[in-house]
Amino acid sequence: MGTFAVINPATGETVAEYPDATAADIETAIASAQQTYQEWSRKTTVAERAALAKRAAELFDERKEELGAIINREMGKPLDQSIGEAEFSGAITAAFADNAEKWLADEPLEVEDGLKTFFRFQGTGVILGIMPWNYPYYQVARFALPNLILGNTIILKHAAQCPESALALEQLFLDAGFPKGAYVNVFASHDQISDIIADDRIQGISLTGSERAGAIVAEQAGKHLKKCVLELGGSDVFLVLDSADLDHAVAHAVGGRMENTGQACNGSKRIVVMDKYFDEFSEKFKAAIAGQSYQAGDFGPMSSEAATKTLTSQVQGAIDQGADVLVGDNTPEGNFYTPSVITNITPAMDVYSQELFGPVAQLYKVSSDEEAINLANSSPYGLGSVIICDDLDRAEQVGNQLDVGMVFIGGAGLEGADVPFGGVKKSGYGRELGKVGMLEFANKKLFRFAG
Repeated sequence: MGTFAVINPATGETVAEYPDATAADIETAIASAQQTYQEWSRKTTVAERAALAKRAAELFDERKEELGAIINREMGKPLDQSIGEAEFSGAITAAFADNAEKWLADEPLEVEDGLKTFFRFQGTGVILGIMPWNYPYYQVARFALPNLILGNTIILKHAAQCPESALALEQLFLDAGFPKGAYVNVFASHDQISDIIADDRIQGISLTGSERAGAIVAEQAGKHLKKCVLELGGSDVFLVLDSADLDHAVAHAVGGRMENTGQACNGSKRIVVMDKYFDEFSEKFKAAIAGQSYQAGDFGPMSSEAATKTLTSQVQGAIDQGADVLVGDNTPEGNFYTPSVITNITPAMDVYSQELFGPVAQLYKVSSDEEAINLANSSPYGLGSVIICDDLDRAEQVGNQLDVGMVFIGGAGLEGADVPFGGVKKSGYGRELGKVGMLEFANKKLFRFAG
């Protein structure tokens, strides 16, 4: 079987296989992207490129049913969530298109000598994107579209289990009017990725993936003096500090944990509850997790056999070290893993510092804001967080002390098409979405005029 294959995680059936790229394919891809950058990107305006992005946004919406069916088959995401991902990708694309001229406008500088001075934001060349399987369209849209509008060209290496969504994206950009070479899909191996990073025509790398993959790519990028953006793992906290509406808190905790069958980098993985609410919250949370239904589309299969084995091993390790299972039995049927809750986790357990990438919530009890903050910051990751607290000033004060890139106050799922995304510590560095995401791979070119 080739590296790139569609294996339906619900059935284990190999649906389709695609050949790996040859060395000649890789060279053609880089040469095409470089030529298009020189002959098209550098000679078109932001407005012209944004207009093509606007058409791409329309195509995401027009093709959402087709696109949704592809990733439902490739990685098991429930169909309504798959269609929703295509819709959100279109919204992201439209947000970049609508705001591009404003976000990329020249930035005047006030300087001591009074000479006319400003930054102009332009493309730098060919950017390599290495994308994950858990959000096959969303992750690509938030990386590729701002760079295409900025004036970069893209080489995209998608996850091995997502070849058909990868091809669908390449066709979507072509159909939107982007020229051949603006966005090039490659079915590249790990060794070929190393060669691409080393190539002088590549000006930057963006990776969304595991901590291990991020460390490898960062080392290779650093060796060759290439800018990189890394969006890695997360073990986000969901802090319940003070709430007159525990049903609201429970609903958001369940939503934050179960989105994409628990396979989201910024999913609410550690549910941390103040002791005065713990017993009531725990009972309601357990009931809500136990009530999740595959038939109702609340969750799907795990994305692959390997993902299922990893999660099962992690949970079994926690059980062996003394953690308690409140919901679930850690005995998946095929790739269907019963949504679960584990508790009584101590810092001595391996799971205390691990990321559980699947429908398993860790439940903790704390007795003070300081204890909650210390628990939150004990993770090696620092992506996002959710704080439930009726006192918004208190919530903000706690958020100030969290070692994370994002703080959502009052609810989970506060992401937006133009809201920056990214983390700190072992969750990576750099930002995507919004103006700051659009400028990550910009040449911030300085202009100064003699008086």
